[in-house]
Amino acid sequence: MGVVWIIIVVVLVVCFVLSIALRRHGESEKPKADWRRTEELFNDPSTNRVMRVWLDASGERHYVPEGTHRST
Repeated sequence: MGVVWIIIVVVLVVCFVLSIALRRHGESEKPKADWRRTEELFNDPSTNRVMRVWLDASGERHYVPEGTHRST
């Protein structure tokens, strides 16, 4: 029974580390050249960063931390 608990703890730790290391859906470090900047800003409560919404050609939303890019 102890081995099962060790496996569960290892899996939980790996999931936690991956959740921190991987980007969340739609988040990017900087906008791509074909994205359009919007005026929409919000405070991401999980990271406490101000994020700007950018739209790609298909209308999909992307979130870029404000202040890490040049405005276009």
